[in-house]
Amino acid sequence: MTTAPFDVLARIRATKRPDRADGERCEMCAEPVADEHQHVVNVAARQLMCTCRGCYLLFADPHAKLRFRAVPDRYLTFPDFTLDRRGWEALQIPVGLAFFFRNSEMDRTVAFYPGPAGATESELDLDAWNSISGADLRQPHSPHASLALGMLADDVEALLVRVPDRDQVDPELNAEAECYLVPIDACYEFVGRLRLLWRGFDGGHEVRAFVDEFFGRIKARSKVAAP
Repeated sequence: MTTAPFDVLARIRATKRPDRADGERCEMCAEPVADEHQHVVNVAARQLMCTCRGCYLLFADPHAKLRFRAVPDRYLTFPDFTLDRRGWEALQIPVGLAFFFRNSEMDRTVAFYPGPAGATESELDLDAWNSISGADLRQPHSPHASLALGMLADDVEALLVRVPDRDQVDPELNAEAECYLVPIDACYEFVGRLRLLWRGFDGGHEVRAFVDEFFGRIKARSKVAAP
């Protein structure tokens, strides 16, 4: 039987502890945590948990088969990553950016894109995805996409991909796509912020400015991935 984060919190809160000043707490041991803190993923429930350093380190072994997994702090960029507009359109993602990660419980790659409701899951076309990821060797594919996907840690890291708007690129040419390997909590922070800023049909000027600023910060923080 899987224990959800809410069950963990219920047990913690049922234990008598001395009163502390208000503020964010570790969702495993209830110790106070700083505004900048680390996260653990509940793999089965697909939920992030805020943790103190001690609890975070309990789940930091990437090879351990645990119910919880620590989210690493790794940022990589793939400057040679190319993706033509036709390839992106084949994925049937309605906006020009999305994040992809491997869900170990489902044993497959899943994709989410941001919008006014937060993160929306996209039903990936498997043939289209295989041709991009290199999983289907009968079809042409980008070796850089295959490299990027092969480096992802299950459940806790994602590929964040952005392609130019339709009116900014010739559909016959390769789009100058941006591709970054980022911690999964960065993706959820990103879509959560977008949800708060979203106005109207396309999000509005404030959303577009935030997206540019966010990708600028990711780019500055990322190291070039080694082959």
